[in-house]
Amino acid sequence: MAAEKKNILTYAGLRQLEDELADLKLNRRKAVAEKIKEAREQGDLSENAEYDAAKDEQRDIEARIEEIDKILKNAEVVVEDEADTSTINIGCKVKIMDMEFEDILEYKIVGATEANSLKGKISNESPVGKALIGAKIGEVVDVETLAGVIQYKILEIDRSN
Repeated sequence: MAAEKKNILTYAGLRQLEDELADLKLNRRKAVAEKIKEAREQGDLSENAEYDAAKDEQRDIEARIEEIDKILKNAEVVVEDEADTSTINIGCKVKIMDMEFEDILEYKIVGATEANSLKGKISNESPVGKALIGAKIGEVVDVETLAGVIQYKILEIDRSN
């Protein structure tokens, strides 16, 4: 069997997953069990929408617990304080300029598990992330996209905190 892929996480991402897992196991499980108990007490389960909804919620909670356990089992934490700021790597914040439109963009490079484009966190496995990894300030990187090649100039590299 092939080795499972490592889930690269920042320390903040690790803490967030651990906190979510604790909440699911300690609070949400109990709350949904109580909902199921109350729905059962109402009698006929065959036409009980509250019972069905609570069972669906329970299934979702258990699936998320299993997903987080799997992520944490294969987690590799990047120590951001030790990140080398001479080149872009996971855990760095970067400021780049789109060479065509001269837009300034800021991203934090994270592992795929933590990626959230709405919060400016891009995966090291994304096309932009892959192109940026290893680049230095002043360099121009080419990113292959469906719309063609986009060029970004590296303006700043910082440790994220």
